Amino acid sequence: MVVLTLAAGLGAQTPAKKAAAKKSTSPAAAAVKSGLNKQHLEAYLRHMFMWNPQIKVEIGDFTPSPVRGLMQTTVRATFGPASEQLTFYVSSDGKHILNGTMHDAAANPFQREIGKITTSLQPSFGAPGAQVTLVAFSDFQCPHCRDEAKELRDNVAKAYPTQVRFYFKDYPLSNHDWAKPAALAGRCVFRQNPLAFWDYHDWVFDKQGEITAANFREKLGAFVKGKEIDPLRLNQCSDRKETEAEVNSSIAEAQSLRVNSTPTLFLNGRRLGRIPWATLKQYIDFEIDYQKTAKNAGEQECCEVRLPTPFSGQK
Repeated sequence: MVVLTLAAGLGAQTPAKKAAAKKSTSPAAAAVKSGLNKQHLEAYLRHMFMWNPQIKVEIGDFTPSPVRGLMQTTVRATFGPASEQLTFYVSSDGKHILNGTMHDAAANPFQREIGKITTSLQPSFGAPGAQVTLVAFSDFQCPHCRDEAKELRDNVAKAYPTQVRFYFKDYPLSNHDWAKPAALAGRCVFRQNPLAFWDYHDWVFDKQGEITAANFREKLGAFVKGKEIDPLRLNQCSDRKETEAEVNSSIAEAQSLRVNSTPTLFLNGRRLGRIPWATLKQYIDFEIDYQKTAKNAGEQECCEVRLPTPFSGQK
């Protein structure tokens, strides 16, 4: 009855009503509520995610997506040190908005993440050519990162001497007052002596409860004693912030991957949060088994050359 009544009413429109209806569906009016209208899209997303006015929202330009008929854009929401980056797809007529991840059916489902993660010249341990890469975005001042780091250092190389390569990436959070100086110093140590980085890594996390922004320089000086590190070069590197570009690049990479907490792990591109070792081991075992046939992730053994050591078996 309701449908019929509405239909009857529409059928009996006067010329004035017809003109008003025509005006309301004009291209200009329709565009106001189009997903391709950035102002409307921002209001739409603010309502969807309950983003209040204090959250800054930036919408990128619309570009053609891999799927015909869909445009894509990147939306970045920021509130103080917290930020999130999302990709949205909008139909070419602006009528439909798709919130999701698009995958290439012929590729690894985590290929996009794998492509964004840089592992060249990054602190690492494990075998070149390993079937699995495990990447950690971490913060030296973060208690959860400390706990995760200890589990990873105690277990990864022991359980998977040839199957897993681990990489450490800096993501110092802006609300931690000595995390970034520690990240800069760590990269300075790595520049001098890549192996000594892991001594530094373990030391910082072990002394985390004792370190402050005020005493970090003093504590660093105590760490260097007896290590194969030139303290003058280290102090100069730290004071001049010579490694800041490297740390900032790692931060930008984490943000492009939508990392919004530490620690965040990527196992052959698969995002994982802070999880117990027993659970992480199950993920690793699954990935090792999968890569036996898939062979679409992991290390590329061709791309690293090492000098022989007394323990490498090379002559």
